[in-house]
Amino acid sequence: MALVPLGDRILVKRSENDEQMTSGGIIIPDTAKEKPQEGEVVAVGNGRLLDNGDRQPVDVAVGDLILFAKYGGTEVTYDNNEYLILREDDILAKVN
Repeated sequence: MALVPLGDRILVKRSENDEQMTSGGIIIPDTAKEKPQEGEVVAVGNGRLLDNGDRQPVDVAVGDLILFAKYGGTEVTYDNNEYLILREDDILAKVN
């Protein structure tokens, strides 16, 4: 991966949300859909720099499936793929 996050940042590819119809049969257009809050970790930074000069490693690894804050992170497009760059604090849970 050519994109390498810095510090305690994580590069995430959002999961695809394929639900196109509600249970009542109403079709939802792409513009009205909410973006999923789940994704796969694609790249991880080297960790947060502590006051004493040591690095605290990030708690997730490449390939982990995570849940993240709804409005957290920054959306970026690279090689026609959409990614999200999050701080470690924006991660809510790791899915096992």
